[in-house]
Amino acid sequence: MIKSYIVDTTCNNMRIDRWIRNTIGKIPQGLIEKSLRSGKIKINQKKVKSSHKIKSNDKIVFYDFKFEERILQKKINFSPSNQIIKANEDLIIDNNENFVVLNKSAGISVQGGTKSKKNLIDIFKKSEIFSESKPFSVHRLDKDTSGVFLMAKNRETAQLLTSLFRLRKVHKTYLAICHGEIEKNSGEWANNLVRYDNGKKIVENAKTIYKVIDKNSNSSLVEMKPITGRKHQLRKQLFNIGHSIYGDNKYKSFTKTLRVNKELMLHAYEIRFIIKDKKYTYKALLPEYFKKLLKIKRLNYSNLN
Repeated sequence: MIKSYIVDTTCNNMRIDRWIRNTIGKIPQGLIEKSLRSGKIKINQKKVKSSHKIKSNDKIVFYDFKFEERILQKKINFSPSNQIIKANEDLIIDNNENFVVLNKSAGISVQGGTKSKKNLIDIFKKSEIFSESKPFSVHRLDKDTSGVFLMAKNRETAQLLTSLFRLRKVHKTYLAICHGEIEKNSGEWANNLVRYDNGKKIVENAKTIYKVIDKNSNSSLVEMKPITGRKHQLRKQLFNIGHSIYGDNKYKSFTKTLRVNKELMLHAYEIRFIIKDKKYTYKALLPEYFKKLLKIKRLNYSNLN
């Protein structure tokens, strides 16, 4: 089945990938790009890139059979290198003119400087998403932590987002599965964390607001909203209260190891911020291994916002 559209004046100069999402629905960026490359979507009978800007009266044709129905159901692993990114969920959460929002897989570094030779910044430098720009890292996310992550597309946006993070105007929510039953269902952790830089001892104040989503005598699912952004803050704070995160081999409260998983059960679930009075909220779907352990530990997460 072939279906065609004529671009109206209100969409003049809009990117084709944005137009597709606005017209058809929330579609993975990777699937849009694949369809454009293969010619399943054409503009005025020509192949174009996802960054192509459409004009009024352009004719956009979908050549794939039942494309609109199938595209909304299909999950893809968008990946500049399939050996590197192996996310079970859609990696691209949003892709606009100023920044990209990802659901980062565990095991991938954000940028160089770590022992890992593979990092997101270098990967996406070679992707079509940044064919007219380059990726800028604006915040940190540990290599073994999965979840929502931002990359700016230009220096101006990078500086703006970096400032928002520094001023604590970006609000992040993490989820963790940890050992044991956390006694209090909600509260605040405020303490000093110690780290060493080139042998120098550094003491930093750390603050986190937490809420227990579900728990039993064996394990707890906890939601955490860090106020400060110290290195390994959440992992250290849970370790300090005797409830280390499953899969954390550095900060371990328990000597017994869990054989059913190797991944760190820490996930950046949500990020919120405001730019020019516009509110942005993004959520990253839970990885399959995370949901599997929740089921094994009989923890309910159906009441997550």
